[in-house]
Amino acid sequence: MLRALATLLLFQCLGEGVAYVLRLPVPGPVIGMLLLFLLVSVRPRVADAMEPTALELLRHLSLLFVPAGVGIMVSAGTIRGNALAVVVSIAVSTTLAIAVSAWVTRALLRRRREPAAR
Repeated sequence: MLRALATLLLFQCLGEGVAYVLRLPVPGPVIGMLLLFLLVSVRPRVADAMEPTALELLRHLSLLFVPAGVGIMVSAGTIRGNALAVVVSIAVSTTLAIAVSAWVTRALLRRRREPAAR
């Protein structure tokens, strides 16, 4: 479990470094996730080794929302002043997330069925 957590933190730090050095407008953890995805794509055994730790982290995922909730409560006055922009951005981003998830799921299901049809 320690090795998997260290790997996750390493890739997060790598992502932060890449974002900082290249001055990318993408958060470092997102870049780190992409780098980790590339590693897992090339070496599937890494995913097998990290799976138990990842599942354990997912079991406690709700704890990660506590800091975000506190941040929202602290900045409630600022959010109240921009309520329309916040509501519109939440609606648009949620719609886009659902649409992209549906598109990816459909593509993966179609890809899964193709080899069986051959």
